[in-house]
Amino acid sequence: MSISSLSATIPTASIANASSSSLSLRSSFLLRLPVKRLSNLSLAAKEPPLISASMEAGIGVMGTKLGMMSFFDSSGAVIPVTVVGFREGNIVTQVKTELTDGYNSVQVGYRRVRDRKLTKPEMGHLEKSGIIPLRHLQEFRLQSVDGFEPNQRLSVEELFKEGDLVDVSGTTIGKGFQGGIKRHHFKRGLMTHGSKSHRQLGSIGAGTTPGHVYKGKKMPGRMGGTKTKIRKLKIIKIDNELNVVMVNGAVPGKPGNLLRITPAKIVGKNIPKN
Repeated sequence: MSISSLSATIPTASIANASSSSLSLRSSFLLRLPVKRLSNLSLAAKEPPLISASMEAGIGVMGTKLGMMSFFDSSGAVIPVTVVGFREGNIVTQVKTELTDGYNSVQVGYRRVRDRKLTKPEMGHLEKSGIIPLRHLQEFRLQSVDGFEPNQRLSVEELFKEGDLVDVSGTTIGKGFQGGIKRHHFKRGLMTHGSKSHRQLGSIGAGTTPGHVYKGKKMPGRMGGTKTKIRKLKIIKIDNELNVVMVNGAVPGKPGNLLRITPAKIVGKNIPKN
């Protein structure tokens, strides 16, 4: 018997039933798959989302924290301010574009040092644009880098004015290993009446259920020494003679700490929503 005659003897209804049963088996199998596996089955490549969290509202500068003081305004009110000084630097060392590096940013150098304080790769990077040796290099990711060129000096009085809101970031003071009371503001126990738990942490979880300590549990540990940003601080005064800026409130770090000052980011106004 030929293959054609054999196929002719098979009823079409059985073929339809077999195809429908196979489809139902496939659909039931796909329904039992986890969500992660279903996402891997899709062949269409998704474009990565735009990273706008690291984008700045404008070009910024670097400065040195000098300390805090009291400032009296015209009405006589006392305002606690942080004095930020600026050493030699804040020079554009490199301009990155989407064509060359895939994104737009301006690299700025701050604080002049001796040549022997830098490595040969660092010196070669600066000598490429004919720039003096600088200790700190930081990038400011912008929406557009038009108007910036290497070896361009950035002055504070041209970028900011009194009354502007700025974001100040720096490294906080390191406190070392601290307990729960100082690190997380826990309350202490009784100091009298036979109490034996004064500054101890206390229970950190049950032994049977869940049988382990949850991640992120507030416990004693290393405190401070982390990068922190204080947002929307107001510039009280800019002194061009002393080359200092007075910012309302406290900023991270101790005197002599490196600070990064940028225009305050307001989503929808100077930062895109995406």
